[in-house]
Amino acid sequence: MDTIQALRTFVRVVETGSFTAVASEMNTRQSTIGRQVTQLEQHFGLRLLHRTTRHLSLTDDGKDLHEYAKTLLEMVDGMEAYIGQHRSSPAGHVRVGIVVSLGLMLVSRLPILKARYPDILVELVMEDDPGDIIEDRLDVAVRIGEVTNPTLIKRSLGTVVRIAVAAQGYVERRGSPRHHDDMVGHDCIVRVPGDAAWRLIGPDGPVDIAVHGSFSANNHEAVRSAALGGLGIALLPEYQVVDDIQAGRLQRVLPDYASAKQAAYVVYPSRRHLAPRTRVVIDFLIEEVGRLRSRRTQHDIPNANEADLQDQEVAALAA
Repeated sequence: MDTIQALRTFVRVVETGSFTAVASEMNTRQSTIGRQVTQLEQHFGLRLLHRTTRHLSLTDDGKDLHEYAKTLLEMVDGMEAYIGQHRSSPAGHVRVGIVVSLGLMLVSRLPILKARYPDILVELVMEDDPGDIIEDRLDVAVRIGEVTNPTLIKRSLGTVVRIAVAAQGYVERRGSPRHHDDMVGHDCIVRVPGDAAWRLIGPDGPVDIAVHGSFSANNHEAVRSAALGGLGIALLPEYQVVDDIQAGRLQRVLPDYASAKQAAYVVYPSRRHLAPRTRVVIDFLIEEVGRLRSRRTQHDIPNANEADLQDQEVAALAA
């Protein structure tokens, strides 16, 4: 038995919850995956998984082995990277945590990464309110706001601002507010949780705008779709609406106001040696964010000082 390969198989079965999915990833038969797990159980003299026709779950011994196996495989990957005995082309599975809107944009760009590194398997875990990178078993993630976990490595991705936009049809029906006092009575599309009021920075400093409307959603892409449908005014990351503004599908309202800047980062667990497959995915993220930087709107965004972005590795991401 190839113990390292069997442990890799076991870890992926736990992460996917499916023998079939792992067999597809590894381009082999489901029976081969099952046999490797069975060989591990025989080797250790332990039952690792509870199996039913619909569900897999770890035994207590399986949980212990899973933690040891992850640590061991990280050490093996680091060793191979360090002594130069890894594959000439990076290969393997990379879980990327990312906000929904940016993740959807990256999907159309993944063929570029695949053409460069055909043996890399990318899994996008898309959430606007992400959890813990370790608990979620992520290799790399995009995070907005300060990263306080000292065990994580972070690389700056510049800053993020959100701007208020609405569809032409909505503006024709309800008008285009220019001052925060003009927002009284307007329908707003609210991202929940957290957007019961919009804190914006305007000519006279910060203001809190109470927002109300008939539609809310838990991610920015759904909010954007509602804005395109004319349901109201939305507060969205500037990068997300660049094309919509330039094409006339959305227009800027409250042009002298924007959200405060937030820092954005690529983060990943601290390791002495980063797996080559993770490194190339990080480089790809930085490259694509740089591409988004070149597509920013020509509008002047309050509190989005361009000089603050020039010294960053890359520019604005999704909030």
